[in-house]
Amino acid sequence: MSKVEFAGLAGFVGNPAFSEVATIPAGSALVWIGGQNAVLEDRTIAGKGDAAEQARVILRRLDLALASAGCTWEDVVRVHVYFVAGADPRALYSVFQPRLATRTSPPLVVGLQVAGLAHPDFLLEVSLEAVRP
Repeated sequence: MSKVEFAGLAGFVGNPAFSEVATIPAGSALVWIGGQNAVLEDRTIAGKGDAAEQARVILRRLDLALASAGCTWEDVVRVHVYFVAGADPRALYSVFQPRLATRTSPPLVVGLQVAGLAHPDFLLEVSLEAVRP
């Protein structure tokens, strides 16, 4: 990863699942990956009613998007998670945890519960921000 510095806030208890501050050095290439959902190659929606299955599809899509930008999960600075009210966000986090657990500093994480997404069968949507090495 580029020399992104991650930190917690002074005076607050740190959380091993996310950082609270990221400082990106000048001249870094920033990469934004738009919201990904559980749409398969044939344009059908996977995992209707199953947040964990949708999370697995989203993870595969994000892996491909990161690779296409010359990045890996080590380069991710912030993760935005949108989940529909009633969907269990722990299903998503448990699928993503193996990708993030090996990092020395976790990324920033935004989790938002929403009334709905672009299609009524979508339970989750995830977007990323990364810094290309």
